Amino acid sequence: MEKENNKQSVTVINGRHFSDLEGFYEEASRLLMKDKDWTIGTLDGFDDVLYGFQGQITWKDSQKSKEDLGFDVTREFYENKIRQGKPFNVVLIGQKLDELTAGNGQTLFDILVEIIQSHQKITLILD
Repeated sequence: MEKENNKQSVTVINGRHFSDLEGFYEEASRLLMKDKDWTIGTLDGFDDVLYGFQGQITWKDSQKSKEDLGFDVTREFYENKIRQGKPFNVVLIGQKLDELTAGNGQTLFDILVEIIQSHQKITLILD
């Protein structure tokens, strides 16, 4: 997303505005999907939206989000996908759940941070 005068945008995700993954999607949609008629509803969808973004994302109250999107919520996220079965790869999700339970896996917060950091035109500030 080119800005006039090479000005880069600054977006602030406020961890006080949500306490679960659905709330995060709503916050991200509100900030990144202005004037669009669809909203973010998956991790892949969030990643896709970021391809059109350039600039800085500051995640305020990121410690609250780290707790809100931590171990328990992530475990529930994976367990729900395993229960649903297709179209999800339950073997892969089972491995991710095992890694999480063993203390080696990523939480939803970690996954979201990794998604943002994977985009070279975005600078992430955890505040």
